[in-house]
Amino acid sequence: MTEHVTRNSLDTALRQRAARVIPGGMWGHQRAALLPEGYPQFFAKGEGAQVWDVDGNAYLDFMCSWGPIILGHRSPVVEQAVDAQRAIGDCLDGPTEHLVDLAELMVRTIPHADWAMFQKNGSDATTACVTIARAATGRRKVLVARGSYHGAVPWCTPSLAGVTAEDRAHVMHYEYNDVDSLLAAVKEAGDDLAAILVTAFRHDVGRDLEMPTRAFAEAVRGLCDDAGAALVLDDVRAGFRLNLGGSWESLGVRPDLAAWSKAIANGYPLAAVTGGDRFREAAQSVFVTGSFWCSAVSMAAAKATLGELHRLDAPRYLERIGSRFRAGLADQAKSHGVGIRQSGPPQMPLVLFDDDPDSGKGARFCREALRRGVYLHHRHNMFLSTAHTDADIDRALVATDAAFAAVAAADR
Repeated sequence: MTEHVTRNSLDTALRQRAARVIPGGMWGHQRAALLPEGYPQFFAKGEGAQVWDVDGNAYLDFMCSWGPIILGHRSPVVEQAVDAQRAIGDCLDGPTEHLVDLAELMVRTIPHADWAMFQKNGSDATTACVTIARAATGRRKVLVARGSYHGAVPWCTPSLAGVTAEDRAHVMHYEYNDVDSLLAAVKEAGDDLAAILVTAFRHDVGRDLEMPTRAFAEAVRGLCDDAGAALVLDDVRAGFRLNLGGSWESLGVRPDLAAWSKAIANGYPLAAVTGGDRFREAAQSVFVTGSFWCSAVSMAAAKATLGELHRLDAPRYLERIGSRFRAGLADQAKSHGVGIRQSGPPQMPLVLFDDDPDSGKGARFCREALRRGVYLHHRHNMFLSTAHTDADIDRALVATDAAFAAVAAADR
């Protein structure tokens, strides 16, 4: 693979302009300052499995916009539906027929769901789940796994800046996959337990990912049943990638409420809460809303996206293509004598390097891959899309082979 001649003049100029009018130049998880040196901050376009930065550099995209892209950038099927709706209206005085169509489609797709409600962001959906659970139970305590990410609002944000103790007063912690710690937290919550929140799998940044054990999932379900509390599955990140019916379907454990976003509309802003009839009245009673929550364009995009996910059997395809990528990386690391750990589901891969406490090896690896036109992440799980082909994986592996060689050379 020919090494990129990387240009970054426009990106640099935009960063300088942004620094004058935006606090820190950028906020949140998409700050390029959190990525290896040389990564672009600003992008111009995406198509299929590729993105282009503002300086015209093209990359095979293994972050998929941090999860929302599941069919590839600008999926023709989705864009056709979007264009048709945008031509006649988006934000109107009320929802369009797409609202009902999409809710019906969600209920048909997701076994635990008797109803659906829609929002804009994952934080909207997880917060709505907590609110509904408290309304249904009349209780306050919510258990979350220590280190799990559920959104960027005061009750759950990983940052304590601007957060008061009162914001977290009724949030309690347990260790993911640790039944004993879960039992202890449930006991401490006592008769005030409203909900137990779980992510699809443990996907904390910068540590090995951890799939849920059946024993843990069944314990969560049993404890919620015994206490009359809600089991809330935060499927914002993994939803529709592992199983179209919900990420815990393979475990035989279904939630009472689930939060969805990311891939639901292939890049158009939308989130959802699904739930069973036990929580229907509570969902009706709470006041959760937003001026843009009924966007007809996003709902048209979601209908088209879900239709394509069904047609393509997307989870199976993503598992196959992700496993191919994972096997290639494992072979390359072994051939170069570089120790790595791959964890999580193949659809959402994470690669961490052995003996790399400061992520320096990971950063070097990603930087070398970027120079060869492949966009990876050194600490966060990555994402595959149905636009990634076998040829794309082969192309990526050429770049990663050179990147492993660079890491090995630096270790000598």
